[in-house]
Amino acid sequence: MQHLALIMSGNRRWARENKLKAAFLGYDKGVESIKSSISFCLKHNIKYLSLYTFSLENFKRPVEEKEYLFKLLAIMFRKELKSLIKEKINVRFVGDRSKFPLEVRESVEKTEERTKDYDRLYLNLLFCYGGQQEIISAVKKIANKVKNNEISLESININIFKQNTWLGDVPEPDLIIRTGSKGQLRLSNFLSFQAAYSEFMFLDEYWPEMSEKLLEGCMQSFEGVKRNFGG
Repeated sequence: MQHLALIMSGNRRWARENKLKAAFLGYDKGVESIKSSISFCLKHNIKYLSLYTFSLENFKRPVEEKEYLFKLLAIMFRKELKSLIKEKINVRFVGDRSKFPLEVRESVEKTEERTKDYDRLYLNLLFCYGGQQEIISAVKKIANKVKNNEISLESININIFKQNTWLGDVPEPDLIIRTGSKGQLRLSNFLSFQAAYSEFMFLDEYWPEMSEKLLEGCMQSFEGVKRNFGG
């Protein structure tokens, strides 16, 4: 496996079930699960890890919750930057950058700049992201290139399209795991283009309950799957 992608669902439900004062406080515990996922990938030499951090649809959530999450992200990357550098992890935020909140832009830019030359693990944080919106963005980029005679209409293929997505040339995910499934078997606008041949696993455990042990079980199940790329 070279690319693992995770839909980090269930932070708020975990907080409610554990009787925290506010549902969004589950994100604090979820940070530990992010660290566990990174550690798992480093241990197994998985080259790419993509985390669904904040979707464009999440902007509909209460202001207090959004502000808390943005603050938490900014603090987390200020605290963890030295560790990311030590482990030679290349961090990239993938999404609609025009919608990146001001309160996290400094942390985002500093983290990307300080880690851009590393290649032990490529950590893609899908932030202000939507799979359908990524496709529309790619179409607009390609249309402009055709209009400006940078490429011809006949030259457009899957590789050209892929290069113009937010994720770019990152290999398609081998495995996509959604936590907190509880019967919710959907991608929620996650990697709509890239997931064409990915394997899917849906876990009942909430994101704050994610651990290396759980990921080990998913890895073992994945390794037992015969993958057919076609009809």
